[in-house]
Amino acid sequence: MTTLIFLKDNGPMDADLKSLEERVTKLIALCAQLRDENVELRQEVTRLHQESQSLKVNMTQASVQLERLLSALPEEGL
Repeated sequence: MTTLIFLKDNGPMDADLKSLEERVTKLIALCAQLRDENVELRQEVTRLHQESQSLKVNMTQASVQLERLLSALPEEGL
């Protein structure tokens, strides 16, 4: 049989528990905030990757056009 002993003066322990509860609540809020920020950052990385791919395609197309224009120019000394 287990006997529970209740102490009348739990002031310091109650204060410690309250402090711990506040810290855990703040930690949970911080985790939620960081999770949301992480989602936003992943979306931004995806957007920037797509933009980078698009810019690479544009650069390739511009390079092809420049090569075509350069080959159409008359050679020097003619």
